Amino acid sequence: MLINNDTIIKDDNPLIRQKSEPVELPLSDENKAILRDMLKYVEDSTNEELAEKENLRPAVGISAIQIGIPRQLTAVVVPDVDKDGNEIQWKFMLANPKIVSSSVQQAFLRSGEGCLSVEKEHDGFVYRSARCTIEAYDLYSEKNIRIRVRGYLAIVLQHEIDHFSGILFYDKIDKKNPFHRIEDAIAI
Repeated sequence: MLINNDTIIKDDNPLIRQKSEPVELPLSDENKAILRDMLKYVEDSTNEELAEKENLRPAVGISAIQIGIPRQLTAVVVPDVDKDGNEIQWKFMLANPKIVSSSVQQAFLRSGEGCLSVEKEHDGFVYRSARCTIEAYDLYSEKNIRIRVRGYLAIVLQHEIDHFSGILFYDKIDKKNPFHRIEDAIAI
């Protein structure tokens, strides 16, 4: 499946607000192919030369609804640093991810969030749980997983899971005071 900036559903299309359905496990060949294509998009989108050639916008994640498929499938590739300061990369191809617990403490991206389906700027802070636990089937590791995530990875996964409910990041920005600060929230 060709995925590029022209084929990604934008926020002016009512389909982006549609609820996504869980997928059957074990995954069908079709759903595996969708996840692999989405992962390829995310990986290729960070290669400047390839991104320009293929008309890709840089991304750390994409959900199936963004390519017109209302299924609970998402692929993410998130750079991070381990406890020793070494660069690492989180890579998942998730089916039916669910947040099973989350922290009261909030976190937000200082620079704000973006989305492949949103071309217009939406300034303001998007508050999400600083830590959460997610359960899903991960095609990348080919097993059911339960992961505790924090920081940027937690924000990315919550953003992608919101797509399953038709929620876009700017829905969470306080319209009256977009840059208000929540006490004790972690700025990332």
